[in-house]
Amino acid sequence: MKIIIIGAGQVGGTLAENLVGENNDISLIDTDSDKLRELQDKLDLQVVAGQGSHPDVLANAGADDADMIIAVTNDDATNMISCQIAYTLFSTPKKVARIRSSNIVERARELFNKDHIPVDHVIAPEQLVTRDIRHLIDYPGALQVLEFAGGKVSLVAVKAYYGGLLVGHALSTLKEHIPNVDTRVAAIYRNGRPIRPLGTTVIEADDEVFFIAASIHIRAVMNELQKLEPAYKRVMIAGGGNIGAGLAKELENNHQVKLIERSQDRAEKLAEELDSTLVFVGDSSDQELLLEENIDQFDVFIAVTNDDEANIMSSLLAKKLGVRKTMVLIQRDAYVDLVHGSSIDIAISPQHATISALLTHVRRGTINNVYSLRGGAAEAIEIVAKGDESSSKVVGREIRDIKLPPGTTIGAIVRGEEVLIAHSDTVIMEEDHVILFLVNKKYITDVEKLFQVGVIYF
Repeated sequence: MKIIIIGAGQVGGTLAENLVGENNDISLIDTDSDKLRELQDKLDLQVVAGQGSHPDVLANAGADDADMIIAVTNDDATNMISCQIAYTLFSTPKKVARIRSSNIVERARELFNKDHIPVDHVIAPEQLVTRDIRHLIDYPGALQVLEFAGGKVSLVAVKAYYGGLLVGHALSTLKEHIPNVDTRVAAIYRNGRPIRPLGTTVIEADDEVFFIAASIHIRAVMNELQKLEPAYKRVMIAGGGNIGAGLAKELENNHQVKLIERSQDRAEKLAEELDSTLVFVGDSSDQELLLEENIDQFDVFIAVTNDDEANIMSSLLAKKLGVRKTMVLIQRDAYVDLVHGSSIDIAISPQHATISALLTHVRRGTINNVYSLRGGAAEAIEIVAKGDESSSKVVGREIRDIKLPPGTTIGAIVRGEEVLIAHSDTVIMEEDHVILFLVNKKYITDVEKLFQVGVIYF
């Protein structure tokens, strides 16, 4: 596939790195020549210096025969105009734009169509991060919660702790512990390395366990791996930007929410827009302010300002002062690794969320969802099975007879409204939504080929 990426920032650069390794023809456009040179030295791609919204720059990048344009600069207008020009002058078939403005995103259906602004898919990082944080609040103790098939099934990452019912026992005993709940452990990471989960595998404390289950059973399975935490009721949010405001709006009806915002004007505006959230003006890393607001009585402190250092420092302080859990928004990948293993409980990367959403639109075949995991090394995907027994390598076959790539696990199948946890004798049917976990994402192309039909399928 020939793809033009506009914007060589963290998102564009990481996306290019993901796609180059999958036999795609990638052209990268940016105004920063030094950044382009650095990426070209590292990756096998074409680079073009200039404005991605200029016709001659797009032409130099190969827009005449490109299959897709992905505009991910930090400027919404540039992203939208780039898609418009690609459509009008070059008839580019597929156009994806990152849009950060909540006002634009709210009117996406009116704006983005062939008669107005021809953007086929909008990626809104703030909405993605808000969704991810909301899932973590709904499932206290989870490190990551990923939904598939319209929320019917979830892939959840948790850390196994001493006291968990399954810790010290083999996976085969899970069915005995919760006989009315079907689940599948998709992967185990021990000391940072993946372990293939077998029935004889014994769960150890500090293992990072990824399991798949119907969403209604998530809490029951979590209880096997760690002492189930009580629900979060009191939430403090640091930062009143799009993410902080959106999160407060979603939580305030069922939680007690306090929000700290540095700007007086912004705080006053939020106080008017939010119904029951208490908004305070101040610095979230001010110890006196946190003590005055009784931080030790809160269940979770969520730092989502646009300053990584401020988020990290305020979260460390909140943890020291007694808050139960901390979640931190971090833009720089290096900082994500830095806080791993610290007293900060969960680091949230908008880049990883954005990359996952972009990959969903880039992958070949009938892929509905893609999630990039563990710094991009692993992936979870939802793919729809097409064809019949004569044209497909998977339809009509038991899972044990399907030649999956190394380190690939089929965790669950959604058939209509029914969630089927995958077992060796489970048969895949046409139109099944198949949830797979790939320990090594380099095999994604093999998975795509596996699910391709052998004849043209209508």
